[in-house]
Amino acid sequence: MKTSHKILLLLSFILGLTAIGYVTSHQKSEKKYSAIIFDMDGTTVDTDHLWKIGNAPILDSHAPHLSQDEKNKITQQFHTLTIYEVWKCVQGHCSIDISSDEIIDENIKHLHTIYQTQGISYIPHFDKFHAQVKERGLKTAIATSSQKETVDIIIKVVGLDKIFEEHIYHVDHVNRAYKPKPDVYLHAAKMLGVQPCKCIAIEDSATGIKAAKAAGMYCIGINTGKNRDNLKQADEIVECYSEIDLDRLLQ
Repeated sequence: MKTSHKILLLLSFILGLTAIGYVTSHQKSEKKYSAIIFDMDGTTVDTDHLWKIGNAPILDSHAPHLSQDEKNKITQQFHTLTIYEVWKCVQGHCSIDISSDEIIDENIKHLHTIYQTQGISYIPHFDKFHAQVKERGLKTAIATSSQKETVDIIIKVVGLDKIFEEHIYHVDHVNRAYKPKPDVYLHAAKMLGVQPCKCIAIEDSATGIKAAKAAGMYCIGINTGKNRDNLKQADEIVECYSEIDLDRLLQ
């Protein structure tokens, strides 16, 4: 074999090894997920109890047949229910006709007052977890079933836009297709430029988990509502943000 042919074969071998090394390195560095999309109420900001408090005045107005003790017993049940179940429960106890849409509108009106007078805080350890997410180069967004008016107030009270910038998506972005429909999650993924299968969703409710799973996302249920049964359809359940192992998820 001529020397020139030997040199060509050697160069081809070296280039082949280099290519294999590049592919292997690229595969190792590529993350399994590229984004984390958070629900808002009860997942990012601690508002679930306020949603439920905001229904008490509806009973005062539309259930005059109930004593205060009876109303107190009803509202005490709210902490184990999703907001949709709370609305249904309230409507079931009203003796004066009121539609589901009217209950939602009244609840939201009371909430806006409560948010601005009592204030809102983030879920414990959320800020630290979000910082870790950004350190690992992941994109983030909010995907909520709340309406624009409610989101605007929460942004004003807690500065949610300072964390998520323009990536805060609500049901008015998707023609009010409320969870468990996947629309708001799919919209958030599209706006982030990430395929849904490359997204992790974090949720605190059964309806939210159904929405995330219907969107094709891996879903973590965070048990801020202290009812693990509501989260059983999630891919995994944690009690707190500090329990989420990001490095394991990204491998």
